Amino acid sequence: MKRNSRRRPTGARRATFAAVALIVGGGGLIAANVYASASEVGWGGANDGEQTVSSETVTIDCPDLGTRLTEVPEPARAEVDKELALLDQQITEAYSRLAGTRQAQAEDDGFVQNSILGPLKDKRTAVIDRIKTDLERAGGAAPDGIDELAPCTGMPAEQAQPVADTGDDGSAQNDDSAQPGDGAGQGDDGQAASGPVASDFVDITTVQPNVKEPARQSGASTGGFVTECGVNANKNHNTDNVIVAPGVSNGAHHLHDYVGNQSNDAFATNDSFAAAQTTCRDQDDKSSYYWPVVRVQDGTQDFDQEADGGGKEGNVGRILSAEQAQIKFIGSPTGKVVAMPRFLRIITGDAKAFTNGTANANAHWSCTGFEDKVQLTDAYPLCPQGSKVVRTFAFQSCWDGQNTDSANHRTHVAFADEAGNCAEGFRAIPQLTMRLVYDAPRPVVRDGQVENPYAVDGFPEQLHKPITDHDDFINVMTEGLMDKVVDCINSGRQCGAGADDPSKEEPAPSDEPSSGGDTPKDPGKGAGTQTPQPPAGTADTGQNGAGDGGAKNGGAKDGDAKDGGAKDGAAKGDGAKGDGGAQDDRAAAGSEVDTAPKAARSDAPTVEQSAADDAGTDTEAVSEQAASTPSETRPQAVTGGLADTGARLWPAAAGAVLVTAGLLLLRRRRA
Repeated sequence: MKRNSRRRPTGARRATFAAVALIVGGGGLIAANVYASASEVGWGGANDGEQTVSSETVTIDCPDLGTRLTEVPEPARAEVDKELALLDQQITEAYSRLAGTRQAQAEDDGFVQNSILGPLKDKRTAVIDRIKTDLERAGGAAPDGIDELAPCTGMPAEQAQPVADTGDDGSAQNDDSAQPGDGAGQGDDGQAASGPVASDFVDITTVQPNVKEPARQSGASTGGFVTECGVNANKNHNTDNVIVAPGVSNGAHHLHDYVGNQSNDAFATNDSFAAAQTTCRDQDDKSSYYWPVVRVQDGTQDFDQEADGGGKEGNVGRILSAEQAQIKFIGSPTGKVVAMPRFLRIITGDAKAFTNGTANANAHWSCTGFEDKVQLTDAYPLCPQGSKVVRTFAFQSCWDGQNTDSANHRTHVAFADEAGNCAEGFRAIPQLTMRLVYDAPRPVVRDGQVENPYAVDGFPEQLHKPITDHDDFINVMTEGLMDKVVDCINSGRQCGAGADDPSKEEPAPSDEPSSGGDTPKDPGKGAGTQTPQPPAGTADTGQNGAGDGGAKNGGAKDGDAKDGGAKDGAAKGDGAKGDGGAQDDRAAAGSEVDTAPKAARSDAPTVEQSAADDAGTDTEAVSEQAASTPSETRPQAVTGGLADTGARLWPAAAGAVLVTAGLLLLRRRRA
């Protein structure tokens, strides 16, 4: 037998071969990942700098011009507000055309750009030119770069947001698409073509605790004042937008619930507010408290099915009335508060946060029994049996000391910083907190689809995303009542309608921050991210183009709507001290959220959901997308969340590990 003369590799040579293989393989992964990333065409442009718009465009993203107009001379404000409302109307009409021409888009890749986005740009350019003229006539000047805000872009469809398959006339082609009409209605299953979708929901029992409360400092104002104004039992609704679009009917493009002042519509004035009736138990509180309605998309129709702001603009289904509407003013963790000026206007949250990004988002969604543990900003909760859906709002608590409103309806108020301090030049005012409880039927999420979902009303192009939730307030308390509110809060008492004991002192604040549940010790791990507070004094740049409007005079009688009676500690929620709270060992993560008096702003909101909930319903993981920086107008759906970033970068990361291992092995071999 012939002897094999080939030498077998020694251990050292085998190690060398292995090291070289690791380096080559790792380098290949890195190169492939870099090439793939460089070749991708996503939102914002193709390789040649031009955006590729295809038949998979799901919605329209337009720069929010109102956020740039921080300085508008008073004589020009009325005309500028009307022009801004016209921009919103143009977007609504363009989205309707987008939703109603799917067949044409499928047959012509240039249809969206040529027939929708191009004409929209021309219309917006004309409006911007008129705004510039209005500003110049009033002695002002348009901000730099305003002309660059005319073009809009198409947001590509993604796995989380399917495109409704409608014909050129808007007629439905399948069960999930729109009814004949404008393409923004509801399908045969009752679900709106414009959302929500399965990935907008998360089983709250799978989300890790993410709530923390700020520490109170010596001298904090620890009292609270509750005002009881009902739940809109008299059905006072309209789709106006009196703060942002005064004098414009249907300025909100969605329906509001109104409690308190009963004269709030697009044409309301300070005088009409002062003379109006109120549903508040204390008749000295004629303030207007209002918010978008919540609907169940179960195939049923409500009174506005064929109306503007309702079914004609994608807000479909049965309107849910809140079982509780708890309204409470609280103090500052760092010092005393001063009185709010009468007719102060505040918008909290951003009705356009899906396309604007989360700079001004302030949505809080939870379930009774979970509120001091879990608050969601970018997902609707799936509540367990016996638990109810809760929306919570914590308004801005710092005022500039001079103005009751501002040109962009944001910069005259601000959130305190993380320590609870207002910026220089701002004063702490009683912070309005609101808690709305709904007996919403639990949606069924199965095989990537959601049945009978509930959703908040909104602009149609915002696709009913939970992060677009917002709330509005106009202070119409008498000066005497406001002084009582301030005195109560600063003296540490609990006062007002529904207070258990108006003279009861609140316990002295602890030096240690309290925690609602077991907050993760390292929120930076997993998918969770800390939810920072907007810096004090930072201008809230997103315009809530839909948060404000008013009710037609409903003639509410004195003492109407007494069923909302907020109890002390309304922000805590029903039984939120531990009943069924999220478990640390459940497969999910949540952003760490400061409860009121903190803001719920999130720079990178991410909520994940397990594959199945306790009831056995198949659910999909929710990975909401990270927000863009406040100066950008990038849609949340396309900026990439942590999970998405990991999916894109893991080949390069794995390659780097392999290369490093190869180099270490080779170095050891030579040593």
